[in-house]
Amino acid sequence: MEKRDYYEVLGVSKNADAAAIKKAYRKLALQYHPDKNPGDKEAEEKFKEAAEAYDVLSNEEKRRRYDQFGHAGMGSGAGGFGGGMSMDDIFSHFGDIFGSFGGFGGFGGGGRSARRVNRGTNLRVRVKMSLKEIATGIEKKIKVKKYVACEHCKGTGAKNGTSFSTCSTCGGSGQVTRVQNTILGAMQTTSTCPTCQGEGKIINDKCTYCNGEGVQMSEEVITINIPAGVADGMQLSLGGRGNAARRGGVNGDLIVMIEEEEHPDLLRDGNDLLYNVFVGYPEVVLGETVEIPTVDGKVKVKIEPGTQPGKILRLRGKGLPDVNGYGKGDLLAKVNVWIPKNLSKEDKKLVEKMKEGEGFHPGASDKKSFFSKVKDFFE
Repeated sequence: MEKRDYYEVLGVSKNADAAAIKKAYRKLALQYHPDKNPGDKEAEEKFKEAAEAYDVLSNEEKRRRYDQFGHAGMGSGAGGFGGGMSMDDIFSHFGDIFGSFGGFGGFGGGGRSARRVNRGTNLRVRVKMSLKEIATGIEKKIKVKKYVACEHCKGTGAKNGTSFSTCSTCGGSGQVTRVQNTILGAMQTTSTCPTCQGEGKIINDKCTYCNGEGVQMSEEVITINIPAGVADGMQLSLGGRGNAARRGGVNGDLIVMIEEEEHPDLLRDGNDLLYNVFVGYPEVVLGETVEIPTVDGKVKVKIEPGTQPGKILRLRGKGLPDVNGYGKGDLLAKVNVWIPKNLSKEDKKLVEKMKEGEGFHPGASDKKSFFSKVKDFFE
């Protein structure tokens, strides 16, 4: 199923500020909250869709990438939601956005745990790509050092993955509620449990391999599917492929930065490719067939007799594909005439003889045409 535009999901314009985006998300989240729509799968999907849109548009870096490259710029998993994160993960990230509502609009306040969920840190890697790889897209495998869940305790931090108990202070909720009598009446406050630090459980016997952290350093080979048309400096985000979180939390993301390798002959200009083709004076006068390099091999192009220096030969569709699938660019070859600096006596005689021919001097119409082009250039 094709993803909807994030601005369309939240119902805001592309120049909406942070406050408008937050307000739109809160409205949708309240409308489709699972506690308000029990058993409604469609409402749950809309709730996740809104969270994914908010995750991207509320983050300056992610929003900039999305505005420039669309969904393709977000990489696998887009903002990290919708596919790889549970409802509890979403609440752990954005639950505080509803604080001003005094609970979730009167529903779901007591039915859902507010335990703190640890989050792993993001990883950043650079991936070099040639123009040929950019033209087709490619699957690359990279080896990264990262924190992974401890295999001995299954990421729990407890010995054998079972040596822990529910926190007696908060009863496993991760929060404690206090009621204080004031002159205005009873005031209720909720805060993070000081005993379990919001995790809702206590480790009785720490795992000796990870010292109770639930993570260990390891190497992992990660496969990255990079779409065609990416550009230098573009960042792709792979949700959940970064460092594992302490004691069974949510993994961080893997941020992949594209580094475009310089091509020996071609210069990139957006989705177009530029090339300078050099030909001798006899070739532009008489016409010639030349070879022009492209990202997937050389092609032969006819230089017509009388071609003027600076003429652009357009090879349609020989550029790079648009990262969002909107067609392909062109290859633009500029004709440059090579003028020799050192001539032999025989060559000089040939040039002197050429000067005697009328066809080697611009006529009145040629001068007028040249003047018109120069005038147009400066207007």
